[in-house]
Amino acid sequence: MATQAKGGGSPPKVGAVRSAEVTGDAVPETAAPRGLSLLAVIAAGGAIGAVARYGVDVLLPASERGLPVGTFLVNVTGCLLIGALAGVLFGRRAHRLLRPFIAVGVLGGFTTFSTYTVQAVTLALDGEVGTALGYLVATTAACLVAVEVGLMLSRWSAHRRRRGSP
Repeated sequence: MATQAKGGGSPPKVGAVRSAEVTGDAVPETAAPRGLSLLAVIAAGGAIGAVARYGVDVLLPASERGLPVGTFLVNVTGCLLIGALAGVLFGRRAHRLLRPFIAVGVLGGFTTFSTYTVQAVTLALDGEVGTALGYLVATTAACLVAVEVGLMLSRWSAHRRRRGSP
């Protein structure tokens, strides 16, 4: 027999959030965009991000040996942008489709965990184990730092706007 919530009635839904319980940058589940418009903006953003990543791949193609610079830069840049945009897009009332368009679509299409992983494995299998391990560690560390730097830049910018500074 299911336990009942205090005061009777049905048990609370798992994951349900009331707006009074939301703190910080969280958004009530009722604010989440739904339907085809959500899928359309994610697809459009993903196309933009994927084309941008392809452009980087053309400009900085991965070599047979050595650090895949293009993929490294794409992932670090994507992490910097998501950190910076998190403060801007997640901390205020932006259009309901803007976050999924940019965060999931554009930056999801731009960054690439799968290519990063395949390139590291390929380097290791080709005998470049040190380069592969260095690539794995350097990308992870740089991406974590980039997100934090992006968040700090976003907070700094918001602070300046509140003070009325140019």
